[in-house]
Amino acid sequence: MGGWRHGFRFAAEDKGEFDWRLLTRSFAFMGPYWPALAVSILTVILITATDLVQPLLFQRAIDVDIAGRDASGLTRTMLIYAGMVLGHQATHAVQIWVTHWLGQNVTRDLRLKVFSHVQSLSLRFFDNIELGDTISRLTNDIDLLNELLTNGLVTLVNIIVTLGGVMLAMVTMNARLTLVAFGVVPLLYLVTATFRQWVGQAYRLTRQTVARVTARVEEGVTGVRIIQAFAQEDHDVAAFRRINEENRLATMEAASVRAVYFPSVELTGTVGMALVVWFGGMAILRGQVTVGVVVAFVSYLFRFFQPIRSLTVLYDQVLAAMAASERIFELLDDESEVQDAPDAHVLSEVEGHVALEDVHFGYKQDVPVLRGVNMEVHPGEMIAVVGATGAGKTTIISLLQRLYEVWDGRITVDGWDLREVTMASLRQHMGVVLQDGFLFSDSIRENIRYGQLEATDEQVAEAAQAVGAEEFILRMEDGYDTEVRERGEKLSMGERQLVCLARALVADPRILILDEATSSIDPYTELVIQRGLEELFKERTSIVIAHRLSTVRRADRIYVMEDGGVAEVGTHDQLLAQGGLYSTLYEMQFKAQEEAS
Repeated sequence: MGGWRHGFRFAAEDKGEFDWRLLTRSFAFMGPYWPALAVSILTVILITATDLVQPLLFQRAIDVDIAGRDASGLTRTMLIYAGMVLGHQATHAVQIWVTHWLGQNVTRDLRLKVFSHVQSLSLRFFDNIELGDTISRLTNDIDLLNELLTNGLVTLVNIIVTLGGVMLAMVTMNARLTLVAFGVVPLLYLVTATFRQWVGQAYRLTRQTVARVTARVEEGVTGVRIIQAFAQEDHDVAAFRRINEENRLATMEAASVRAVYFPSVELTGTVGMALVVWFGGMAILRGQVTVGVVVAFVSYLFRFFQPIRSLTVLYDQVLAAMAASERIFELLDDESEVQDAPDAHVLSEVEGHVALEDVHFGYKQDVPVLRGVNMEVHPGEMIAVVGATGAGKTTIISLLQRLYEVWDGRITVDGWDLREVTMASLRQHMGVVLQDGFLFSDSIRENIRYGQLEATDEQVAEAAQAVGAEEFILRMEDGYDTEVRERGEKLSMGERQLVCLARALVADPRILILDEATSSIDPYTELVIQRGLEELFKERTSIVIAHRLSTVRRADRIYVMEDGGVAEVGTHDQLLAQGGLYSTLYEMQFKAQEEAS
C-alpha cells in the first residue's frame, strides 16, 4: 500500500518536468531486443543520409548539368537521384517493419510484466484503487509508452542525424546564409521553452481523466443490471457525462497548447525561409552565389525546420508518455504487503489442523474488525461460523488464505504460522467456494478444471456428479463445453455455485473453505447438493460461513461471531440450550429455513 500512495503523491506533485529517470527506466524494456533496435537505428541513418544527398544532386543538376548544357550529365544525375529515392523507400519499408516488430514485442513484455505484478498484489491494493484505473494502465498507458519507445526513438535518431547533416552542409555551402537562417533559432527556443511549462500538466491531467472514464465505463457495464433494476439510468448517464466532460476539457486544454505552439513554430520557420530566399536572391543578383546553391540551401533549410517541428511533436509525445509511465511504474513499484519470508517453508503435506490464536486485524488503521479471535479446527472436523453482517466472518476467510496480514496474534496450519510458509504451497492445500460464485469466461468444463489444471475430463465429470451439477450441465445444448460467458452470466446463481463446488472438489483440497456458498441456492437445489456436500466434507478440514441451517447442524462446532470476537462456541443443540445469541439467530433466520425445508 505504501508504494501506491508514494507513487500517487509523485504524480500529483510533479509539475511536468522532463524526467530522465522515467525515460531511462522505460527504455530498459528494449534491452532484450537490442539487435532489432540496432537495425532500426541503422535504417533511420541510411534513410536520413539518402535524403540529405538529394539537395546536392539538385544543385549539381542546376549549376553543372543544366548550366553546362550537358544532357548526358543531367540524365546521369537524375538516374542517381532516382536510385537514391528507390533506396530511400526500400530502407524505409524495412525500418517500418522492424520498428513495429520491436514495438509489439516490448508491448507484450511490458503488459505481461504489469499484469503479472498486479496478480501478485495483496487485496489491500485493490481495496484502494478503481478497477477501471488499473485496466487503463494496462492498456492505454502501455500503448502510449510503446509509441515513445519505438516511433519516438526512431524520430529522435532522425532528428539528430538530419540536424547535424543539414548544418554541416549549410555551413559548407555558404556561411553567411547559414547565419541568416539561424537568426530565428533564439526565437524558436523561447517559444519551445514556454511550451514546455504549459504542456506537462495538461498531459498528466488528460491521462488521469482517461483513467476515470475507463473506470466509469467498466462500472457502468458490469453494474448495468443493478442500474436498470433501480431505474437509475439517468443518474448513471449524468455521472458519466460529468466525467466524460472533464476528459474533454483536459484534452482540449492540451490541444489549446498545441494550437498555439505548432503555428508559432511554423511561423518562425517561414520567417527564416523568407529571410534566406531574400538574402539568397540578392546574392544571386550580385553574382555572389549560384542559383543551384540557393535552391539547395532552401531545400536544406526546409529539412532543418522539419526536424525542429518533429522535435516539438516528439517532446509532445514524450510528455504524454511520461504521464503514462508514471502511472505504470506506480503500479510496478507497489509492493504487496503480504510476501513470502526469505526462509519460508514449503508445505508438502497437510493434515488439516487449523488454529487462530488471539488474532487482531482491521482493513483501516485504528479501525479493528477482529478483536482477539480464537478458533481451532482439528483434522477432518467441520466448523461453522455464524453471526450478523459485519461481525467479521468473511474477514476470517481472507486471513486463512493469507490475502491480508494479521495485525497481532497468529494463524497456524499444522503448527506452522502462515507467515512461515510459502503462500503458493498453503493455497494449494485449500479449496475455496465464495458467495458470489465467480466463473471465468470459458466453458463449464474448463471452469471446473480450474481447480486442478491437470484434471482429466473423467475427473471433471466425477466432481460434477458428486455435487449434483451434472444434471443441469447435460441439459444444456453443449453440455460441459457450454460457454458460460463473462462471470458466468449464462448460468443462474444456483448453477454457478454448483460449478464452483465441483471446482473445489476436483482440486481435492485438505482444507475446505465455504463462504456462504449455498446462500444463493434455493431449498430444492440445496437438497440436491446435500450428498455432494457430504462428499466434499469427507475426510477434510472444513470451515464454513453458513446462512443455511442444514450446514450449521452438520458442524462439529459452531463459532458465533459478534463485534469482531467469538461470543459463543458449541454444537447446534448446546447453543440452543444456552438461549444466547445463537438462539436468537436461530429464531430470526434458521428456524424459518427449517420450516421452509
